Amino acid sequence: MTSHTRVGLLCATATLILGLAVSAHAQNAHFVGKVTATLQGTDVQVCWKEAGLGDTQTIDYVASADATATYVCVNHGGQCPNAANKITVFGPVTASGTFASGKNGNITACLVIEPPGPGDFTCPGGQTRTLAEVGYTNVSITDTTNGVEQDAVPVNVSATPFVCPGP
Repeated sequence: MTSHTRVGLLCATATLILGLAVSAHAQNAHFVGKVTATLQGTDVQVCWKEAGLGDTQTIDYVASADATATYVCVNHGGQCPNAANKITVFGPVTASGTFASGKNGNITACLVIEPPGPGDFTCPGGQTRTLAEVGYTNVSITDTTNGVEQDAVPVNVSATPFVCPGP
């Protein structure tokens, strides 16, 4: 092996090592600023920006929360005729999505979480099932591809879209 060949081989090896080091450094997934939770009607929209993803990477996300929803029966007059005609449901709720980072290694996106459903709760004839209250706690976003999670601000949100009129 000539000295020129050895120098060329050493340069190629150094370039490969340097390239790997830069590549590994560029992929340091982290959320930038606050992850926000905003009510949109009875849903919660979770928005974020994540950087350090590397160029043109596909990243999977799950927005999650613990939720409580109360459903009531309402007649055509807008009244809740029977206090027993309601149900409160609890449980974890999620929304998931996949986004691409583009050339800058960032993703700015939102996912919308819906309240838990009422299951098989039904109202008597002439009455309509209505969502009266919903609350979300422990709202967060997780980058499941890189194992990065962050709580939203605020971490708890709630809405009261319908109040049963008093007697």
